[in-house]
Amino acid sequence: MKVIFMGTPEFSVGTLEALIEAGHEVVLAVTQPDKPKGRGGKMQYPPVKETALKYDIPVYQPKKIREEACIEELRKYQADIMVVIAFGQILPQAILDMTPYGCVNVHASLLPKYRGAAPIQWAVINGEKVSGVTTMQMDAGLDTGDMLLKTEVVLDEKETGGSLHDKLAEAGARLCVETLKGLEAHAITPEKQGESPTEYARMLDKSLGKIDWTRPAEEIERLIRGLNPWPSAYTDWTGKTMKIWEAQVISQEEAKAAQQEAAKPGTVVKVEKDGFLVQTGKDLLKVCALQIPGKKRMDAGAFLRGYTMEAGVELGSEG
Repeated sequence: MKVIFMGTPEFSVGTLEALIEAGHEVVLAVTQPDKPKGRGGKMQYPPVKETALKYDIPVYQPKKIREEACIEELRKYQADIMVVIAFGQILPQAILDMTPYGCVNVHASLLPKYRGAAPIQWAVINGEKVSGVTTMQMDAGLDTGDMLLKTEVVLDEKETGGSLHDKLAEAGARLCVETLKGLEAHAITPEKQGESPTEYARMLDKSLGKIDWTRPAEEIERLIRGLNPWPSAYTDWTGKTMKIWEAQVISQEEAKAAQQEAAKPGTVVKVEKDGFLVQTGKDLLKVCALQIPGKKRMDAGAFLRGYTMEAGVELGSEG
């Protein structure tokens, strides 16, 4: 097939490469404009642009894809289908209807669950045991089009947003190739979506990572994993931001066995060689890996060898 590929971040790259390897003719890669990065503000290519240029695929970077000039530019390529994966702009109906096979989206959830911008991280935060990828025939709604194919991915007990991202990117690449093959053979029957059983998977921001120690330890531990590597879960420690990268739930029964009395949520109740235990709204949370300003990520044991952490210290207060 002649394909216009629309995507921007690293998550999209594997699918672009899989389409090329499967023998499809990717006639154009559409991606977001370059952005400045770092202290020097040097302009950086989106990952999809870097990959497209490596394969000598023309690149188009419209600021607003809905503009008539952009629509006419896409029309010139006379593609059979458009593949859209984490592009970052809403497509107008004129583009959705432009090609014979329409626009196929690769979405990182088992639709209708987790429609929205951050399905990967919310699946971890909410404690899902299984996630996956759905290919969908796009319509004017937000992730509401007819479903084409699905594939499931089981989450590991210590799954992070980053590790699940990589698993679903790989699964999505395979599923997209399978979907195009099925569409070409007229072997796929689109399925209507029902109502979503989950909240809209809203976009992540840094404020989401602020730990509320009154929540149960199990919820906080999932938040830590879901927001790893970005934007990260964090708390306040002696006026500094402490990012927490890895933690372990210690049940109240285990805490009682260790003769630890319940304390105010956010209070460090015990310091061990390889970590420290913090009281939450339910059970304790053992901090196992962290990061403080000016330092790289370290295990909690290394932190405790270089810094003083005593029982009774309250995390989360800004004083």
